[in-house]
Amino acid sequence: MSAAALALVGAKSSVHATADARAAAPHPAQSGNRLFLTKTQLDQAIASGTLDRPIRSLLAVKAPLQFGDYSWDDRGAAPGPTWIRVDLGSQLISVFRGGDEIGTAVIVYGGDNKETPAGKLQILGKARDHRSSLYDAEMPYTLRLTDDGVSIHASSVRWGAATHGCIGVPLPFAKRLFDAARVGDEVVIVGTPPRMVGQRAA
Repeated sequence: MSAAALALVGAKSSVHATADARAAAPHPAQSGNRLFLTKTQLDQAIASGTLDRPIRSLLAVKAPLQFGDYSWDDRGAAPGPTWIRVDLGSQLISVFRGGDEIGTAVIVYGGDNKETPAGKLQILGKARDHRSSLYDAEMPYTLRLTDDGVSIHASSVRWGAATHGCIGVPLPFAKRLFDAARVGDEVVIVGTPPRMVGQRAA
């Protein structure tokens, strides 16, 4: 089951989940590279606030994702608008085309003094080779979400790392996301980040 599937049907993220938690999670039906949630699972996810809209399928990731890992596969995904879901609690980003997940990755997020904002946002701008003048740091494949600079961008995704409020994703994933996303696409950020010891800005 994919990391996103675990998060969406009630188990912890595979970054933290035990084998018992993964085994106990209800299993969506699998077909090829995709997992299809049952109506009951989808209804429960919407009723609990885990999802704010129906989805059709999730990626069937073969092994738990670790820091720096990602999966991207748009085979079998129906046409539709691209939208992005970021779950700070499970440390996962999911990219959807219409109702089908086409990408997922483990993320880093804002630290204590520069928290990542939750809510419904839109991509305000794109910059393939952005460099932050404020932090003097390269931020490849930037998707800007707020006027004060909170963005999704390529970052070193490792345990204990944090950003200055941005959502950091692995470089290869960032490139694919940059190519798939457009200005105006919706980004939904949910959850409360887990507290990590030794967290520092990346």
